[in-house]
Amino acid sequence: MGAEMSSEMGTAPLRVVAAMSGGVDSAVAAARAKEAGYNVTGVHLALSRNPASYRSGARGCCTIEDSNDARRAADVIGIPFYVWDLSDRFHEDVVEDFMSEYAEGRTPNPCLRCNEKIKFAAVLDRALALGFDAVATGHYATLREGGDGLVELHRAVDDGKDQSYVLGVLDQEQLKHSLFPLGDTPKPLVREEAARRGLLVADKPDSHDICFVADGDNAGWLREKLGDRAPNESGPIVDESGEVLGEHQGTYAYTIGQRKGLRIGKPAPDGKPRFVLDIEPVTATVTVGPREQLAVDRLSGIRPRWAGRAPEGVLEGTVQLRAHGTEHRARVSVDPVDGAVGIELIDPAYGIAPGQAAVIYDGSRVVGSATIAETRRMVEA
Repeated sequence: MGAEMSSEMGTAPLRVVAAMSGGVDSAVAAARAKEAGYNVTGVHLALSRNPASYRSGARGCCTIEDSNDARRAADVIGIPFYVWDLSDRFHEDVVEDFMSEYAEGRTPNPCLRCNEKIKFAAVLDRALALGFDAVATGHYATLREGGDGLVELHRAVDDGKDQSYVLGVLDQEQLKHSLFPLGDTPKPLVREEAARRGLLVADKPDSHDICFVADGDNAGWLREKLGDRAPNESGPIVDESGEVLGEHQGTYAYTIGQRKGLRIGKPAPDGKPRFVLDIEPVTATVTVGPREQLAVDRLSGIRPRWAGRAPEGVLEGTVQLRAHGTEHRARVSVDPVDGAVGIELIDPAYGIAPGQAAVIYDGSRVVGSATIAETRRMVEA
């Protein structure tokens, strides 16, 4: 249904939930879905138990202000509009996961987790249960029907806005019931279209950072929220030899590859900047060193999510390791026994942390994703 979804099934138009965040992308996506002949209902997701604690103004995506923007857009488009309260589910599956991952020294991506657990699980489940056929969102990605009859997820036309990385957690069943109306359009043209349609969000800035961290201070937010769950509040910052260079106030304030905010008084002997190389939450130790020590060329992944069929043998493709990161040429294999994913990078990557997602591509097609469990540093020849 996803790639070539007809706007009609028999004589009745397909019923589609348009997830409307309050931004320009989701508004235009909803308008296009209606124009294509679908029976569209706009839905805004209430994700915060206390909306005032989330990002405010144009930088947010989950505030009361955003809800009002979404409602006004639905009125202009001429579709019914509802608010679905998923705050408890969001807190459990996204916010709590974010806190626990950082407490364990890993670096999670809450946007991927939100797509996996909320937008394309909880929302899609509810939509299907209510008799809807699909969910449409403003993500920049494209869907195609593959030669094997499966729905394929591909990169968007606009490379600068491509969001296939954060959709890499979707499986085939979810893709079959998804619509991404903006995947074939560059972002500036989407804004122009919004203005032509009379949508007041046409010039609304894009949201950035993590929606539930109101001031953008991740470390401060984690320090406040973790409370007694924060293991070893303070601890040493050491170099590769174990020499203590300073003291930190919580390992959760650091991530692999971090350079700024280390607060190390003693400079490196060669005068070069230091980077976070390792985080050990049990001993509350943060290890720092030169950038070249961040190089890795072997990754192991767990909890794989396949957009279609899992690769057989060795896949010669690419891997993206950050939402707006570059692609790395890679060889990918899947253990036939436990399903673990092994990734060999042809060229080393720097600053890769356990907890991040590795999204696997074959050309422009998303093959699937895995959560990075372990990295190994490149061995010099």
